[in-house]
Amino acid sequence: MRAMEAKIAVAKIAKYATSTSGDTLEMVERPGGGLSFVLVDGQRSGKSAKVISNIVARKAISLLADGVRDGAAARAASDYLYTHRAGKVMATLNILSIDMQSQTLVIVRNNPAPVILIRAGDLCVLDKPADPVGTRREIRPTINEIPLAPGLIAVVFTDGLTLAGERKGQRMDIVGCIKDLLGEEPPDPKSWARQLLHHAVALDQARPMDDISVLVVAILPRQGDEVRYLTVRMPF
Repeated sequence: MRAMEAKIAVAKIAKYATSTSGDTLEMVERPGGGLSFVLVDGQRSGKSAKVISNIVARKAISLLADGVRDGAAARAASDYLYTHRAGKVMATLNILSIDMQSQTLVIVRNNPAPVILIRAGDLCVLDKPADPVGTRREIRPTINEIPLAPGLIAVVFTDGLTLAGERKGQRMDIVGCIKDLLGEEPPDPKSWARQLLHHAVALDQARPMDDISVLVVAILPRQGDEVRYLTVRMPF
């Protein structure tokens, strides 16, 4: 198999005039090799939304860490929120996994917002209807598994990105923005996440109308050694 590497970047910002983002992102190493990323957007905003998103994210992460399959982890996290809050709150959930056992990128959606996928330069929108978690038992996610290959890119986001600009009548064209980024060689997930977030904030005139999170994963030809790196910037 051709030597590859994964590059991952996240950009997040809270809703304007809200100190705490209702979006939660967690990462875990998979027992069989690889990484899983869980992105949850809790209902409402601020601290109450953060509590909800934390409940879902931590349940999903703990199950993934134990080797539970992605789809089963999503269903269990949904049932847990339903039981914990009696079906009165909901959250959107995305799980994105680089699975070294199956050699696939696993994309799990309980989120009406789509996932943008690029394979060999071709862009497709994964937008099959998907229900948020927590409102009833046995909510099922949509699942896509794509073989790992250089040039494979996935862009996952919460609905703050899709709603950007709506207040001013100029809703963000996410697909168009990503098409503009396809000219970057090699693609840089950090640059993609930053540019998408900054464009959304600009459309909201620097006052985001909702929490925004963008997760970008790119599979590229290996260019370095065996060392792994993780970099985080958290203003406070």
